[in-house]
Amino acid sequence: MSEDNDKTSYDSDSSKPDKMFTLKKWNSVAMWSWDVECEICAICRVQVMDACLRCQAESKKDIQSKDGACVVVWGECNHSFHHCCMSLWVKQNNRCPLCQQEWSIQRLSS
Repeated sequence: MSEDNDKTSYDSDSSKPDKMFTLKKWNSVAMWSWDVECEICAICRVQVMDACLRCQAESKKDIQSKDGACVVVWGECNHSFHHCCMSLWVKQNNRCPLCQQEWSIQRLSS
């Protein structure tokens, strides 16, 4: 019976134990990448996340997106390229440079 009295006194709000720890600082780290089969543009050989050679050389702000990288274009074949590179490629050949399927745009990066 004395054990029951001890449990009830421990369960009361007045006898809560102190916190074991307190969070003082939080640092988070994140990485991102495009959802692509290949991370390198097959036309200019620069990573898709970076600006293409043309935009790097000419510093074209009107072609670049808000974060400074070129717009990425995905085809129906799920291959991706810089929009600048692909727009020049399509003028000469309306086929994907990698799989040779007829080129049609599936989506653009936003």
